Amino acid sequence: MSLLPSLKTIKGLCILDNDGKRVVSKYYDTDDETFATVKDQKQFEGKVFKATEKANSEVVAINNYTVVYRSNVDLFFYVFGDSRENELMLLSVLNALYDSISMILRKNVEKRAIFENMDSVLLICDEVVDRGILLECDSNNIVNRVHVRTEDIPLSEQTVSQVSYDILKSFNWLGQS
Repeated sequence: MSLLPSLKTIKGLCILDNDGKRVVSKYYDTDDETFATVKDQKQFEGKVFKATEKANSEVVAINNYTVVYRSNVDLFFYVFGDSRENELMLLSVLNALYDSISMILRKNVEKRAIFENMDSVLLICDEVVDRGILLECDSNNIVNRVHVRTEDIPLSEQTVSQVSYDILKSFNWLGQS
């Protein structure tokens, strides 16, 4: 741990399911022995999940890391930084991540929806944090960058869910356009 100031404030972020299994994870400090291998990462995720599974707070200190988290229906969202990192900054990253995913998924933030829209979720993660550097905390800006209008994509390259959504939208069967 260096005491020199750095823009690399985020050590990683992950989304785990109710069983503590990885859904999405991004680690930005692979030089650190805690995150060196996938096995080490999963071991850390297990510790984090065990510590937060039944906790009542939003912030936990684990292995010299500050972890902020938020739980939803069947998912746990985590953002972690160094132990000296500002919890409010980490919380703003967590909120930007969660709110952006919620907007893209139309407030249906569940494990199944995350898997169906994994490409957008990974793009959101990349728009919020890049190599440990916080890029954006405004969820509206993030969604505008990530959300691709289906009218601009050729029909042959659209997913089944995109095509069915466009059909429902054209017949006004959706309450939201």
